[in-house]
Amino acid sequence: MGNRLPAVLIALGVLLFIAYSSVFVVNERQQAIVIRFGQIQDVKTEPGLYFKLPFGFMDADSVQYIQDQALRFDLDDIRVQVSGGKFYEVDAFVVYKITDARRFREAVSGDRESAEARLSTRLDSALRRVYGLRGFESALSEERASMMREVRGELTADASNLGLTIEDVRIRRTDLTQEVSQQTYERMKAERLAEAELIRARGNEAGQRRRAIADRQVVEFIAAAQRDSEILRGEGDGERNRVFGEAFSQDPAFFDFYRSMSAYRDAMSSSDTTLVLSPQSEFFRYFEDAAGTRPAATGTGAGTTNGTATTPSTAN
Repeated sequence: MGNRLPAVLIALGVLLFIAYSSVFVVNERQQAIVIRFGQIQDVKTEPGLYFKLPFGFMDADSVQYIQDQALRFDLDDIRVQVSGGKFYEVDAFVVYKITDARRFREAVSGDRESAEARLSTRLDSALRRVYGLRGFESALSEERASMMREVRGELTADASNLGLTIEDVRIRRTDLTQEVSQQTYERMKAERLAEAELIRARGNEAGQRRRAIADRQVVEFIAAAQRDSEILRGEGDGERNRVFGEAFSQDPAFFDFYRSMSAYRDAMSSSDTTLVLSPQSEFFRYFEDAAGTRPAATGTGAGTTNGTATTPSTAN
């Protein structure tokens, strides 16, 4: 019995190794391709425990695991030309899923990098064509969604040949190239300067129009004020003459005296005034007689020469 125990243990170990080599597990994020002597024997798409022939190292059954979830690859700095002839740089990405593991194995031996390289070439071509039919503004408008659907449609056939399904295509960035950016900046600058000049010209025109209106209103106001002042001055002069008339009618002698005094004041208001008049002039009637009455002059008196007097007067 003791001699048989090692043999039993060895046999049990071999059986366990064979059993282990014959079992494989597929989880919910995987697909499994069973390959027998280089040919696809079976594809397992549901998670669970499966069996295969043991000893894969002897080129019997081997298992290749393929991801069963949404995958993504990015394509950066694609240089595209729009319909206007200018160039732009575009970053895009594609979301895809391996839906036909058998075809995926046959097309690219189950290699993701090879599949993505073929897709990226097709994506580059599709983006260039779609952008080339439109202007840059389309990528920034509501038309962008239809552009992405169009690109996705062009990728669908190639992806299907690889066992893939394209779930989404997105543009992450659309930027001007350096030279186009400078040209666009200069163009926008010129447009803004032209717009500023137009606004400034309109402002100057409006300012001149308002100044003209204001100047006309000033002239009208001054003319109206001068008219009213002349009317009031005329009314005042009329009232003054009326008052003088009434005063003259009440006391003519006093009125003559008052008028003469006013004349003396106005005539002698300056210190260097010189009057050359006859002493018997009516202008001096109140100088010798406050009542304004004097006898007629007889002979030659002091301060007279041949009946004519030269009277310098320094009033004030």
